Amino acid sequence: LGSSASAKKDSRLSFVGPPRADTAVSKVKRMEKPEGKSEDGSSAKGKALPEKSSKEASQETGPEEHPAKGPQQKAAAQAPGPEPASTPQKMGVTGDPSVTVTDEKAPRKAPAAKGIAKKAPDSAKPNPKSTPALDGKPTVCIVIGMAGSGKTTLMQRLNASTHQKKIPSYIINLDPAVGRIPYSPNIDIRETVKYKEVMKQYNLGPNGGIMTSLNLFATRFGQVLGFVEKRAKELEYVFIDTPGQIEVFTWSASGQIITDTLASAFPTVLVYVVDTPRTASPVTFMSNMTYACSIMYKTQLPFVIVFNKTDVASHKFAQEWMTDFDAFEQALQKDKTYMASYSRSMSLVLEEFYRSIKTVGVSAATGMGMEDFFKAVAEARKEYMDVYLPMVEQKRKAAAEKKAEEDRKAVEKIKKDMQITKGRKVKFNNKTGQETS
Repeated sequence: LGSSASAKKDSRLSFVGPPRADTAVSKVKRMEKPEGKSEDGSSAKGKALPEKSSKEASQETGPEEHPAKGPQQKAAAQAPGPEPASTPQKMGVTGDPSVTVTDEKAPRKAPAAKGIAKKAPDSAKPNPKSTPALDGKPTVCIVIGMAGSGKTTLMQRLNASTHQKKIPSYIINLDPAVGRIPYSPNIDIRETVKYKEVMKQYNLGPNGGIMTSLNLFATRFGQVLGFVEKRAKELEYVFIDTPGQIEVFTWSASGQIITDTLASAFPTVLVYVVDTPRTASPVTFMSNMTYACSIMYKTQLPFVIVFNKTDVASHKFAQEWMTDFDAFEQALQKDKTYMASYSRSMSLVLEEFYRSIKTVGVSAATGMGMEDFFKAVAEARKEYMDVYLPMVEQKRKAAAEKKAEEDRKAVEKIKKDMQITKGRKVKFNNKTGQETS
């Protein structure tokens, strides 16, 4: 980044949404990382441009893109490199900072650190032979799960792992109500939509405020997609953090729009995070599996179940219940309620779901099981290419054929009407739709 004294804001589109939401949407910026710059700003040679006036800046809004910071900043700062540049000012509450827009083609590199391998393991990289149609496209991982399952902590671990192994990645935060996140996202919904202001203006509660904020942000998601597509050839993963209330994202119109938009442009995988210690009860386990099954069939996307917090409780019991009905039946014998009978019946119904689903146990706190996680994501990417992508292309083809048929019938009807009228003006009865004399 160049000097903040001679900074320039990038051009943005005006926010499209309800008139009352204008004050709920903050003025935001877009920051691009200059070529050769590390995550902590240890080296940069960007070209600074003149700053726009505050009047012009106040009329522009849009999603903001940040270069994410990795966990190895200290080591990167000690590494030799070009002369460092000054750091731009941070955005305040009103979002009116001085920023520098530099080379758009600059890649997002992980910070340099001694003793870190330069190449990522083969298990963490997609197989190029399995992705001929979307070669060079990153794998999008949408992280969902119940409140308290550890989604944000897992995002922090994913950010640390990709930086440590020098795997280029991109992080997007879609939780407008979170107070603090332990990682630096490239795009943050909180800098575009003011959650508390939305609640105040529309007299909404917490869940209603989150849903409305997502709806407002979804109107600008095309711009977010454009940011990701510009970096597509340089990235391997795009990780998306969702709101803590899972139903707000998975069952809302905005969540469906965001998911379908990403799935139509990139290989997309749903990562369902489960709180392993709280799933030790067979009834709670079945509740989680039923919810996961409903989401998978609703989105029809590749699905990976991540049993988190394995440092507290092992996930082996859950995998055993998914593969051995007798083991699950034995665990239910102590429970004599109607829920035990329901769980027993659902276990037989979900047998096919268990057979095709991918499961992995990880600890977001310690990093245990991350290699298995990346292997499961690579397999899910292949499933996207083999199953989901042909289905989408078939639907597009059917929709195009249907539209062509409707256009052909409309043209034939016009020709028929022209033959009947022979070019003369006619009058029609508005009630019957027939020609009148």
